[in-house]
Amino acid sequence: MNLSRRAAVGAATLAIGGLLATAAPAIAAPAPPLAAPDLPLANVKAHLTQFQSIASANGGNRAHGRPGYKASIDYVKGKLDAAGFTTTVQQFTSGGATGYNLVADWPGGDPNKVLMAGAHLDSVSSGPGINDNGSGSAGVLETALAVSRAQLKPTKHLRFAWWGAEELGMVGSRYYVNNLPTTERSKVSGYLNFDMISSPNAGYFVYDDDPVIEKTFKDYYAGLNVPTEIETEGDGRSDHAPFKNVGIPVGGLFSGAERAKSSAQAQKWGGTAGQAFDRCYHSSCDTTTNVNDTALDRNSDAIAHAVWTLGTDTPVPPGDAYENTTDVTIPDNGAAVTSTVNVTGRTGNAPAALKVDVDIRHTWRGDVVIDLLAPDGTAYRLKGSSGNDSADNVIATYTVDASSEGANGAWKLRVQDVAAQDTGYINSWKLTF
Repeated sequence: MNLSRRAAVGAATLAIGGLLATAAPAIAAPAPPLAAPDLPLANVKAHLTQFQSIASANGGNRAHGRPGYKASIDYVKGKLDAAGFTTTVQQFTSGGATGYNLVADWPGGDPNKVLMAGAHLDSVSSGPGINDNGSGSAGVLETALAVSRAQLKPTKHLRFAWWGAEELGMVGSRYYVNNLPTTERSKVSGYLNFDMISSPNAGYFVYDDDPVIEKTFKDYYAGLNVPTEIETEGDGRSDHAPFKNVGIPVGGLFSGAERAKSSAQAQKWGGTAGQAFDRCYHSSCDTTTNVNDTALDRNSDAIAHAVWTLGTDTPVPPGDAYENTTDVTIPDNGAAVTSTVNVTGRTGNAPAALKVDVDIRHTWRGDVVIDLLAPDGTAYRLKGSSGNDSADNVIATYTVDASSEGANGAWKLRVQDVAAQDTGYINSWKLTF
């Protein structure tokens, strides 16, 4: 995980009172027709052993521009080539050194709906980077190999990626996204990121960026009776950020870095309160001894679960859409504004999976609170504010259980900027029934 971050907003997040009180929407993740396999922990750990051996033979690290990184790329590529993937090595330059991304496509699936899963493969120069991020790289690799063993026939096209130079500021993933043509970006239905999934004093953190992806992971952990928390330590610090910044839905898992585990978290998950989730973060001791087997096993299986669930869901034909494309200025740290879509000519209630596509242009999306208002005034929270969410724009699709609402009437998107110094406007939004 990259260490840099934008300075935190000084003011505390403003409380949003009665006007913005909401009923949380019920978000439904698609049910997989096939259950994901239980990934053998021994297989995942074997990849970590290889990464450790590569680092030990190449100056103790697998950093960008160093021979240990290129050897790591070659190891992963060899496994994928033998398993029947189509692999591509993408070169870029950073800091005067050549970097590499590795992208692997599994044959089949809808080429217009691409599900990606990725992890950064580089370490810092001060250590072998086994938890950060050999762990995520190994979990993604073993999931890809499980796809091959199962000869999975997904409904979506599956693409796996290993990024270079993340530790220098998400250089590799940003290069990939920036060089992906707009038409190809629009085909990516989601990107799943896995950065540090075996921290020795582990927590179980789930990204909250896309509601369907988030629920997919939360449902998996609920089935294990493992509580989760929303991931905030890594906001904007890993390879999901370049995808999120261009409007691609993102999600992922994280087991903690340099922050200390609280007493409440230790009660939930075990481990040691007051100690960092990973005491060897960005250090020479991030070796194969710096691994929590239980977290690695659970998180690797969760990767497979998400790929099977989101990659093999049954396509749903598009419904009728109602759209408003009139720009509405959002006052900086001001009152909420609304944009209205009038729905007429329907019978009965709205669906249990009402799609809300939002395109809001804003210079700091963390300031933005978004609600859907039903014709009777019931509010459904789509997005809350976050002082850690430093990206711009909100270009996302939300799914709302509106089955208790009559379909016809004036539906409104309500948006409020709750902190100062950033500006924006509603560009467009639509409902799909």
